[in-house]
Amino acid sequence: MDLNSEILIVAAFIFFFAAFIHGSIGFGFPMIATPLLALVTDIHTAIILTLIPTLLVNLASIASEGNILYALRRHLSLALLAMTGSAIGTLILIFTNSHIFEALLGLVIIAYLLSERIKINLSWIYMYPHLSKVVFGISAGILGGLTNVMAPILVIYSLESKYTKSEIIQASNFSFMFGKTVQLVLFSVHGKYNLSEFLISLVMLVAVSLALYLGINIKKKINANIYKRVLRAFLSVLAMTLIIKVAYNSGITIVSN
Repeated sequence: MDLNSEILIVAAFIFFFAAFIHGSIGFGFPMIATPLLALVTDIHTAIILTLIPTLLVNLASIASEGNILYALRRHLSLALLAMTGSAIGTLILIFTNSHIFEALLGLVIIAYLLSERIKINLSWIYMYPHLSKVVFGISAGILGGLTNVMAPILVIYSLESKYTKSEIIQASNFSFMFGKTVQLVLFSVHGKYNLSEFLISLVMLVAVSLALYLGINIKKKINANIYKRVLRAFLSVLAMTLIIKVAYNSGITIVSN
């Protein structure tokens, strides 16, 4: 991978912005960083560069909520399911194109956001906790492996499972962390991750660390109701971003007079 200085500067700003958003709402780093980085590099490079910074972001977000060991015991099964799905998705990503999966993810998010208006019943998630955990854990992991974005699926599961703000943050970040760990291993085994990417990732940790600190301080001032509205608004923006990105990568243009 050969990245010039201009791209590295742009990447540093992207990492800072994505980490700040993640720190302030508890998730979102790979969701923001990946599509933005892919505009100046490619999807594989974007995912690879975010691997190590994502692990730092996950650890910081988990620690900021406290009771780490209790949270790990509570969310371990979901994280392991996400890790399994991430392994499957990563192997597919290594050998194929992931654009179609990004578009599918955007449509899934839009369907969820419209579910209240069109009266789609998702009560089965709360009624069948074990089944829903398997379905959403594996699905989130596969989509995370393919697109570096698993938060929307986990947020859907967490909100419908009546998780608290803290539980949403820790469940999501443990799942990210487990998924990114197995992804890092698989990329390395298949020769897709080398010393150059590792060193660039380490440099980007400076911007990520500063942004996380600022974002986490803001998060403490957001109440639960505002937090849920922010989550839904964030999902809306993400869905449109994914769909526009797929159209861009497919060469679809909008002509204006």
